[in-house]
Amino acid sequence: MDTDHIIEVRGLTKKFKNLIAVNNLDFNVFRGDVFGFLGPNGAGKSTTIRMLLSLIKPTAGDIKIFGLPLNENREKIFSKVGAIVEKPDFYLNLSAYKNLELLGKLCKADVSRKKIMEMLELVGLASRYKSRVKTYSHGMKQRLGLAQALLHDPDLIILDEPTTGLDPQGMKEIRDLIIYLSKTKGKTIFLSSHILREVEIIASRMIIINKGTARVEGKVEDLLNTEKVNVTFEVDDIPKALNIIGLSMWKDNFKSKEKNQITFEIPRTEIAELNKYLIENYVNVSAVIPVRSLEDYFLKITEGGDR
Repeated sequence: MDTDHIIEVRGLTKKFKNLIAVNNLDFNVFRGDVFGFLGPNGAGKSTTIRMLLSLIKPTAGDIKIFGLPLNENREKIFSKVGAIVEKPDFYLNLSAYKNLELLGKLCKADVSRKKIMEMLELVGLASRYKSRVKTYSHGMKQRLGLAQALLHDPDLIILDEPTTGLDPQGMKEIRDLIIYLSKTKGKTIFLSSHILREVEIIASRMIIINKGTARVEGKVEDLLNTEKVNVTFEVDDIPKALNIIGLSMWKDNFKSKEKNQITFEIPRTEIAELNKYLIENYVNVSAVIPVRSLEDYFLKITEGGDR
């Protein structure tokens, strides 16, 4: 991965009277990242995004985007940034096509018919391009907001809860679109979402913030793999399996047994090794079920666990 900094945040702080919404926050987003921006309600996520988009001013700290200080380079920076923040707004009595045409002109984007239809096709709305937006469902408006954000072909796309109001199929379509934009188009995606499974699937790097402060930042895979997981093995012979485990390096990792299942707490990286050990000792394993997920990790971090 190219490690050029796309977003650099240093000492970012925002105070509202006696409330410190964001407190000395640091993080980096690199070129090509799908960067998950996570935190519980009230953690400072929306405030941070508004500062990144220059909608509110920081109390202290520095923001650089594309290597340029945000304060002095807003126009140059935002010509290469697309964003959806909360609920996108449109002219409800106009068609989706006309909305994109008008909004595209405001941001000096390509508003040719070919380009507009390409964007509508990308978000699955081409068949409804003539329909007035007031006839659209909430989920369709979310997808139209994505089309608007992509119209000027930005290098950085900032998405605040982009799947809000979507059904499972719509969520999958947006997820697939984000993966396509990252892998195929080389876009950098900054993704704030409360749907942790979604971030676990598509994010390459992430930060978890709480009370306006960074708790962890890094590659999703590395952060999860350093955690111990509760992993359950379905086996054909519980007594034999327990006897074999009692002679192994995992004897102190045994947690519980139930029916034909035995559960351990071990590092994720040792799951395959333990499975191999059981099989080599003639214990038939019919299933391996790890249960540590980003949700578990998130709760541990935000509820005051280890950094």
